[in-house]
Amino acid sequence: MAMTHIFRSRRLQAAALAVSASAAIGCGDVARTGRAPAFLIIEALEADSGADDSQEFSSSLLSDVQTFVEEQRNGQTVRIPTRFNDQGRVRLRLALKNPGTAALPTTPSTLNEVTISRYRVTFSRTDGRNTQGLDVPYAFEGGLTVTVPAQGTVEAAFDLVRHTSKSEPPLSNLIGGGSSRFINAIAEVTFYGRDQAGNELSVSGLVNVTFADFGDPR
Repeated sequence: MAMTHIFRSRRLQAAALAVSASAAIGCGDVARTGRAPAFLIIEALEADSGADDSQEFSSSLLSDVQTFVEEQRNGQTVRIPTRFNDQGRVRLRLALKNPGTAALPTTPSTLNEVTISRYRVTFSRTDGRNTQGLDVPYAFEGGLTVTVPAQGTVEAAFDLVRHTSKSEPPLSNLIGGGSSRFINAIAEVTFYGRDQAGNELSVSGLVNVTFADFGDPR
């Protein structure tokens, strides 16, 4: 009987240790990584076509690789082929890795405020054809300076698709129908910054993008 009691006790201890280990792993996932006491959250990531002035941001982008613009030259109306940047817009906020308890919650301070300094855009396709300059546009980085406050949110605009990308393969191949009519891609945007104590933070979001030589707005 004594040996049976000891065996059961050890099994219970082992089970308790396993549960504790699982809980520790879960807490680690929630707490994220890095030394910063806070982390960034993207509340919204949207895009707007530069081919018109509608300023209608959406979670999906129809990116026109070439747009004809009417101009008056020598008394005549001519159509000029033009390429526009497509804009992105992000809304960011902060949250603490250790939010405290329901009875004693903690809130971010000005020391936790994060200044974003740059961003990176990469494109991929769901069919796995992701060679830059052949299947998808080249990835690029851009400068962006905005501070995410301790409380509330902040919005910032940035270039999601550059007009120079529309002058290079594979997007230039779409002009006039080209070798293909559409390229369906996903744009991953990563924002990089530091809090006021110098800790590095980053956060990423996704936007659906369809590239084509769409009909021009009237």
